Amino acid sequence: MGYTKHSFGHVTKVAEGAAEILTALGYDERTVELARIAGFLHDIGNVVNRADHAQSGAIMAFQLLTGMGMPAKEIGYVVSAIGHHDEGTAFPVNAIAAAVILADKSDVRRSRVRNKENTTFDIHDRVNYAVEKSSLILNRSARTISLILSIDTSICAVMDYFEIFLTRMMLSKRAAEYLDLSFKLEINGTQFL
Repeated sequence: MGYTKHSFGHVTKVAEGAAEILTALGYDERTVELARIAGFLHDIGNVVNRADHAQSGAIMAFQLLTGMGMPAKEIGYVVSAIGHHDEGTAFPVNAIAAAVILADKSDVRRSRVRNKENTTFDIHDRVNYAVEKSSLILNRSARTISLILSIDTSICAVMDYFEIFLTRMMLSKRAAEYLDLSFKLEINGTQFL
């Protein structure tokens, strides 16, 4: 498909990241668990097609969770988070969606690059491959959530990161605001947002 990996490693990272965010903010245990479920299922629609995967994934999750007997209200929270996580149609409609968006959009790392031949990297491969370290840090007392990246600028310029991720960072900013947080972005020790 020419995209970064959307495997169990990615969805597990998103599930745990979303749960950590809501736990740190004092959400109840069940809401945290619903965030884990939404994070784990958020990319299930890729089995159909990358295009509109958030919407097809929401429908698939609805069917799965209904079949498992989950209460309708909880299904609504989970499927709305799934249906609103992709940049083209995304919006933090609830706390679970906001946490999934933040965890998903912050998963930038070298190991997500499928193509191992760096001479054929497109800009997405190059940017992800250049990320040596990525951390999402929530400071509850300061009401901030910071994405801190270390990028090898011999592989990719910082501007290349913004070329492909600016929409994701603005979405992360909106998701943070939904949770009454301020989103910060730091790359190689310099704060950009």
